[in-house]
Amino acid sequence: MSDWLPTLITPTPEAGYDLAVKLARVAVKLTQPDAAVRDKLRPEYAGDADALIAVSQVVATHFATVAAANGYWRGQS
Repeated sequence: MSDWLPTLITPTPEAGYDLAVKLARVAVKLTQPDAAVRDKLRPEYAGDADALIAVSQVVATHFATVAAANGYWRGQS
C-alpha cells in the first residue's frame, strides 16, 4: 500500500480540483506504467477532441468524489 493519497480532504475547491486531476493522472500511470509508451501515445490523443472530452469527464467524476468528501467545502457560504 502506498501513501501518496493520505486524504481526500482539501482546504478549497481549487485544491480539490487539483487533486481530481492528480487522481486521473495517477490512474493513467498505474494503467500504463511505461513512461515511454505514454509519451509515444500522447500525440495521438492530444489532438483528439473525443479523448480530451473523455479526460474531462474522468476529472469531473473525481472532482465530484473529492467535493463530496469535503462536504462541498464545509463552512463556505
